[in-house]
Amino acid sequence: MPIRVVVHGALGKMGQEVVKAVCLDPETQLAGAVELQAAEDCLPLPDGSGTVPFSCNLESILAGCRPDVLVDFTVAQAAMPAVRLAAGRGVNLVIGTTGLSADEISEIDRLATAHGVGVVVAPNFALSAIIMIHLAKVAARYFDYAEIVELHHDRKVDAPSGTALATASAMVAGRGKPFLEPSSGDKAAPSRGEHVDGVSIHSVRLPGLLAHQEVLLGAPGQTLSIRHDTIGRECYMPGVILAVKEVVKRRGMIYGLESLLGL
Repeated sequence: MPIRVVVHGALGKMGQEVVKAVCLDPETQLAGAVELQAAEDCLPLPDGSGTVPFSCNLESILAGCRPDVLVDFTVAQAAMPAVRLAAGRGVNLVIGTTGLSADEISEIDRLATAHGVGVVVAPNFALSAIIMIHLAKVAARYFDYAEIVELHHDRKVDAPSGTALATASAMVAGRGKPFLEPSSGDKAAPSRGEHVDGVSIHSVRLPGLLAHQEVLLGAPGQTLSIRHDTIGRECYMPGVILAVKEVVKRRGMIYGLESLLGL
């Protein structure tokens, strides 16, 4: 039987891509869709094969469609009520919404355990971005200095990005201690970015960009750059579909796709 999926935030740019991906994969089935501005009670499937229930009321969609998985690409203010509602109904979750606080991540973890559901929370679903983080974590053992430059479109609400913060944390964990601060300059200067255990993170927001990140590591006489570039949002879909297929097999919360990829 195909995995029944409801998409929360179905008309957003990411939501529309998820709807297409779920419809195209033979192992998944779009059961329903939710959007705050839903004007109709049904959403046409992108392949023209029919429609699915569509509403601004998540509770009614969950009750009527009985999905196996809720995929959420919204905003933090909308995601948390959705998580509480879905987990309470025993629905597994794949969460791509960014800007969630540490306390909110902890609450999601508790809800997954309390209700016996699987939850995948990932700051990035692009497989090349996950590999970038893995490589940066490996390289971090050999360098004392590191900085991250992340570049996104001008409508991204959070800065630094969740991917940049996850990268910095992974690098520090791989190194086993904070990076060294540059010997010159004032690290408190606004132009030096946000600091995470010695890693300065610089955020760029411009029209024309989508999602890009470069990790820069330095040592006397040499530097290493690891860069990931997102060209189109379809790059996220293999990771989303992987998470949908894996989350139904698990209980509790998984943060990031690393374990699903065997990294």
